[in-house]
Amino acid sequence: MTVLVTGGAGYIGSHMVWELLDAGESVVVLDRLSTGFEWAVAPEAKLVVGDVADRDLVGRIIRDNHVNAIIHFAGSIVVPESVTDPLGYYENNTSKTRTLIETAVREGVPHFIFSSTAAVYGGAGLEPVREDARLAPESPYGLSKLMSEWMLRDAALAHDIRYTALRYFNVAGADPKGRTGQSTPGATHLIKVACETALGKRPFMQVFGDDYPTPDGTCMRDYIHVSDLAAAHRLALQRLRAGGNSLVANCGYSHGYSVLEVIDSVRRAFGHDFDVRMGERRPGDAAAVVANSELARKELGWTPQRDDLDLIVNDALAWERILTTKNSVRN
Repeated sequence: MTVLVTGGAGYIGSHMVWELLDAGESVVVLDRLSTGFEWAVAPEAKLVVGDVADRDLVGRIIRDNHVNAIIHFAGSIVVPESVTDPLGYYENNTSKTRTLIETAVREGVPHFIFSSTAAVYGGAGLEPVREDARLAPESPYGLSKLMSEWMLRDAALAHDIRYTALRYFNVAGADPKGRTGQSTPGATHLIKVACETALGKRPFMQVFGDDYPTPDGTCMRDYIHVSDLAAAHRLALQRLRAGGNSLVANCGYSHGYSVLEVIDSVRRAFGHDFDVRMGERRPGDAAAVVANSELARKELGWTPQRDDLDLIVNDALAWERILTTKNSVRN
């Protein structure tokens, strides 16, 4: 049997592919390569270039490769961009996910794991947020993901499919073995932006708002290492295969760091200062979002291995240096 990973040429998806291969799984990747990279896909995985909304293509992939599980990462992820292009986000994240679920149901795929987000909670405050907290997305991005969760819930009630939706908090870091990492040009992830600035790839970086109701006035987030996140997906798949019921669970470390604390960590890892400038708040940014991850730890048997901000930053910085070399070779 084979696992279909959509968006498997992207940041989190490429880590998922390696996680599955390392566990002995057969993997096929579907990615249109709009933001992902062919070279980021592990050579042992089969890559198909295409769109998750192409019913015929996805159906053939499922049948030809005997797919019995789908892990769905494909989608758009930039919160401010979703505010300026809401219809694009509802198309790419919600409408196309609906089509993919429909195809999975039609082809008899029993297990579906969905890449959701902490953005479904909106501004949750400084206390760790549980899965049963009020759902109040503050951006079209968050709402597009929440609507996808609802579609999965209803599909699972009506059809023979079970799912796990993992609500990610702030994913960061890179594969400790240096095989893949965050590689998208112009990425908005804080740790990547700070690492790029430290290495001179950006002339400066901007902090968006220093007047939030947090200890130092900057936004606080729960940063989770991408390798721990990939492991959570693998465990979610094992649970479904063992007969586990559908589940929605947070993936985070249950404690947060401010923007300024992250920047200080990058300074320590790099060994030098770099240009940081204060700016205005961005639309859609919540003051603080931190996970209560007890449910994932209990239901998945998930024990994070890389819960350390400096470790996350060091892995991200190491990847940024590898990426510089890769780009120099290609150029």
